[in-house]
Amino acid sequence: MDQQAIENYAINHTTDHSELVKELISVSEENLEHIDMLSGRLVGRLLSLLIKISGARRVLEVGTFAGYSALTMAEALPEDGELFTCEYNERYEDISRTFFEKSEAGSKIKLVMGKALETIPTISGSFDFVFLDADKINYPNYYAMILPRLEQGGIMVIDNVFWSGEVLDGKSDKGRAIDQLNAIIRDDDSVEQVMLPVRDGVTVLRKK
Repeated sequence: MDQQAIENYAINHTTDHSELVKELISVSEENLEHIDMLSGRLVGRLLSLLIKISGARRVLEVGTFAGYSALTMAEALPEDGELFTCEYNERYEDISRTFFEKSEAGSKIKLVMGKALETIPTISGSFDFVFLDADKINYPNYYAMILPRLEQGGIMVIDNVFWSGEVLDGKSDKGRAIDQLNAIIRDDDSVEQVMLPVRDGVTVLRKK
């Protein structure tokens, strides 16, 4: 079975992006390296549907990049919803801010610049939905910091939990850090989770 052909088939049978998100993708492709860091349509629509199904109103995203997933999630939030998205790299700030300002959902988004382990504690309150897609080395640290602030019944989505298969061989620091988090979640009785073979692996968990 051609895995790429199957993934393309899945993409082609998944709800498309909004026109503004398509524009963001195009601008990102023209101006940024590492464009594969965009979550992609399968993960983007998964986030959107989970927010709508769960009724989430207060979202934390760790790792903004160009703003693709933040914009996708903000479009799914109700009018009184709010989304805090944390980014360290100033290269991505201009593109993300530009599209947040252009979007009707942009008023729901608050871009928080700085090291996320330092900025997350400055955001008050709890969250009912979290998307983790930042520096992989700190995945276990983010989980330890954020889980206590996730509401009971809240959802956390973690991207890149396969890291191109490097979680299996332990040859890279990032692969080992992600594998460590995967084991922590597996053994954490306070959550229930499913690890999905979507793109580079996505874990969806619910806090009991």
